[in-house]
Amino acid sequence: MGKNEGFESLEAWQKAREIRRIVFKVTKNFPKHERFDLHDQITRSSRSVSANIAEGYGRFHYKESIQFCRIARGSLAETMNHMIESKECGYVSEELMSEFRHEYTSCIRLINGFVRYLNQVAERN
Repeated sequence: MGKNEGFESLEAWQKAREIRRIVFKVTKNFPKHERFDLHDQITRSSRSVSANIAEGYGRFHYKESIQFCRIARGSLAETMNHMIESKECGYVSEELMSEFRHEYTSCIRLINGFVRYLNQVAERN
């Protein structure tokens, strides 16, 4: 990870954007009464994933970057919880939920891999 490449080059951040896009697609179909409840929560948690990866990238110390990745991973799990709830409420189709689960698993793996990388770099420095 070269600091001059920018966080946009990180696969974990790119995958987090895909997660956010799916959430935006899903929430367009939410009923109005969910606008300030589930809609707001799932939108915020999905935005938090990529935002924390980006913020961690901008930190000076690798250990700080790792902590922000952990927060991103927590936000991703929160987003999955909201998606499950959305499916249970009938707002999400089985097909879209399956797509989300695939992207979720991929994003978790990328974040975990990035954390392993950061740990290795931190140990060398």
